[in-house]
This record gives sequence, C-alpha cells and structure tokens, in this order.
Amino acid sequence: MKKEHWFKIYFLPGFIFQSLVIAGGYATGRELVEFFLSLGPWTGLLAMLVTTLIWSLVIAVSFEFARASRSYDYRSFFKQLLGPAWFLFEAVYFILMLLVLAVIAAASGDMMLHTFGIAPLAGTLLLMVSIGILTFYGSTVIEKFMSGWSFVLYGVYAMFLVWGISLYGGEISLAFETSEISDGWLLGGVKYAGYNLAVIPAILFCIRHIRRRRQALISGGIAGVLAIVPGVLFYCVMVGFYPAIVQDSVPVSTILASYHARWFELLFQVVIFGTFIETGTGLLHAVNERVAQTVTEKGRTLPVYMRPALAVGALVFAIVAGNLLGLVNLIARGYGLLTWAFVLVFVIPVLTLGVLRILRQTPQQTEDEA
Repeated sequence: MKKEHWFKIYFLPGFIFQSLVIAGGYATGRELVEFFLSLGPWTGLLAMLVTTLIWSLVIAVSFEFARASRSYDYRSFFKQLLGPAWFLFEAVYFILMLLVLAVIAAASGDMMLHTFGIAPLAGTLLLMVSIGILTFYGSTVIEKFMSGWSFVLYGVYAMFLVWGISLYGGEISLAFETSEISDGWLLGGVKYAGYNLAVIPAILFCIRHIRRRRQALISGGIAGVLAIVPGVLFYCVMVGFYPAIVQDSVPVSTILASYHARWFELLFQVVIFGTFIETGTGLLHAVNERVAQTVTEKGRTLPVYMRPALAVGALVFAIVAGNLLGLVNLIARGYGLLTWAFVLVFVIPVLTLGVLRILRQTPQQTEDEA
C-alpha cells in the first residue's frame, strides 16, 4: 500500500473530523470548561475519555455503513439508513449549519477587530473568499488543506502545552493532586459527544479511499482520538488556572495573555481563523456533494462554478439570518434540543439499523473491488 493511500485511509478522515469539530467546539476553551473542567480536573479528563469512545464508535459504524452502501454524501447515506424519512436529517442539518456559519462569520469579524485592529467586515470577507476558493476546487484540494492545516494546529497546540507547563507546571500538578473523581463524568462525556456528532455525515466525501471493513473501523476509531488530542492539550493547560477559569467566558484569551508573547497570540489566532475556514468549508462542501449527487442521478453534471456560488450564497444567508432575524440566539437557546434531534435521526438509527445491515453483509461485501 502506498504511503499516501495509507494516510488517506487511516488518518485523513480523522483530521477532517477534527477540523470541523474544533472551530464549532473547543477553539475558545469555553466548551471544554462547560462540559469537562467544571466537573473537576480528573472527572473532566474521564469525561473526555467517554467522549472519545463515543466518537470513535459512531464514526467507525458510520464509515462502514457508508462504505458498504457506497453512500459518500449525506443524502445517499440517509436514504439508505432511514428510507423515506431521510429528509429529517437534512432539515436538522440545515438548522445546525446556519447556526454554525453565522457564529463563525461573526467570530471571524471579531477576531480581525480585536487581534489585528481591522474592520470586522474584512474577516467575514476573507472567510467567504477562502471558502469559495476551496469549494471551487473540490474534495481533493479540501482534503489537502484540512489535513495540512491540522498538522499546523497540532504543532501550535503542542507549543501551547509545553509553554503552559513551563509556566504553570506546579499549579497543574497541584490541581490534579487535590482533585478527586466525582459524579457527572459519564453524562458530561455523552453530552459533549452528542454536541459534535452531527458533523460526521459531512465528512463522508473523504472516505472514498476506504475499501475494506477493517479499514473503515480502524479509521473511525482513530478519528475519535485525533479529534480529542488538541482538546486534551488545551485542557491540561487550563487545569493550571482552575478553578478561577471556570468563570472565564473566553479561557484561551486569558491564558494567551498570561504568556506575554504577542507573536504567539497572533499565531494562535491565525490558526483558529484557519479552523473557521475548515469548519465552514466542510459543512458547505457536504451540501455541494449532496446537490452534485442529485444532479448526477438526473444524468447531468453540476457546473464547477455552482459549488462556490452555493457555498457563498448559504454563508451570506446565514449571516443575514443571524444578524437580522436573531437566528443565532433563537437556535442557541434550543441547542440542547438540536443535539437530541441528531441523536434521534442519526446516532440511534446508525447504531441499530446501521449495525444490523453491516452484520448481514456477506463475506464478499466486506471488501470492495473498486
């Protein structure tokens, strides 16, 4: 097996999953505080383990179901999984997508203003242009960008950890030594896992390289680990600021300010901006793949220019809806309900109906010839 092909099978899907999770999840550190550190250092770490196991399980089953049914876009996937009720996932997915796009667009503008002193519109426009370019060139370029940026992100987060330990190693050790495991770790891990599982169907475009059941299951297992590693690095540094940081609305800003290194703060913010681009691109590319498959079924080909047009159009709509209609606040209040909706239309079906279909496969169906 060629080295490049091996990477695409076992690691690329995990890097792309991590790319979608971090900007919509723990980039600011607030989500890590709410779901994990608020439980206590050791309890939170145990909850992160639960999240990892759930992610790996659901991703592995989803990858194998998609491989076996040759469903590489979410519409095809849910037609196979839910039959006539497939549209239920799309309805919930569109709501989530609009929310996330509106949030990262606003965050991009705020970052440009507070980090670089540039008008917020510049950040939003840069986000639009970047997503437009990536969606224009399609899956191959998107895969390369997301995997490459993931290596940059891992490097910066490793620096973040090493620097944090050098400054606050004593505080981190003390916090762990005086902490005990308490209740709440299971529920915390389950809630955060469900909070992010919705993006799994959006990364199906990258598993076309997977040909065997073993590859799908191993790749899925690795994906859960790859997605949580930057979060664990971030979490360990935050432990050194526990318990005061639990009340901080943007933990990453507090920690970076304490490093007294403007260059690293700028570097970290640039990396986070890259994750905004990754998240927006991944969510919108999933829609493009769904539309392209529908067009293909009708005997036509989706024009290349339609991909960035659809992507940028959806982003603009999300921004307008978020600003003028109060969409962000409306959906944010009901985000818990949105999470449970994904559990009902995706997680439970794939772990029941999906697993049954996988188990009924013949030995020949566990390996693709194509």
